[in-house]
Amino acid sequence: MKREYHKWYSDRMQREMELLVFGHSGRAILFFPTRMARFFDYENWGIVDALRERINNGEFQLFCVDSVDNESFYNNNIHPADRIRRHLQYEQYILKEVVPLMQSRSGGSQLQVAGCSMGAYHAANFALKYPQLFKRLVCMSGRYDLTQKIEDFRDLFDSYHNEDIYFNMPQQFLPNISDCTLLNSIRAMEIIVAIGETDPFINDNRYFNQMLWAKGVANQFYVWSGFAHRPRYWRQMVALYL
Repeated sequence: MKREYHKWYSDRMQREMELLVFGHSGRAILFFPTRMARFFDYENWGIVDALRERINNGEFQLFCVDSVDNESFYNNNIHPADRIRRHLQYEQYILKEVVPLMQSRSGGSQLQVAGCSMGAYHAANFALKYPQLFKRLVCMSGRYDLTQKIEDFRDLFDSYHNEDIYFNMPQQFLPNISDCTLLNSIRAMEIIVAIGETDPFINDNRYFNQMLWAKGVANQFYVWSGFAHRPRYWRQMVALYL
């Protein structure tokens, strides 16, 4: 399997950023890591290897990007406004540096985006904000409003709220989208959402599924037996849904 390591200094992030690319041809998939995880974790957990045959066959290329969650959402040493500001810098890094790399490697065709756990939040947030870039969205074990406390998972903004937070929480901004062009682009995407039946985020996922349908956005919603919020489940999920 072709494997490439990329590292460059990002002016938008004001530091070096790293990523891995697996594959030599085919559709390009942007793969966001789990909570505060690294760009190499999906490889270490055997999730990339679960896709080896399809990658080797040229079906797709997997772009495993790094996370800055520990500098943004989970950085309790800075004000919540600075947390979302750091995330927006990450967004620009993805849009202006990673996406062009993916487009150049896939002949400029529409991209796909996926993620597990916190990566599913990132995937959904990017796809729903920039649907013109993506033809397919796959979310596994995700959470789609980081301001909501769910069991042991706290509000990542400590009850603080502003416009930037609103426009980066899919369950907040999606119901209020009225722009027909934007909605039609979202409706044109294939959307897959998977979650375990005892995952703490199960009700959040059901609400997300219902919210999409309420906006006329078709989506496939799969509920797995048990918790299903571990790499051994994600290895199975990627084989089915990517």
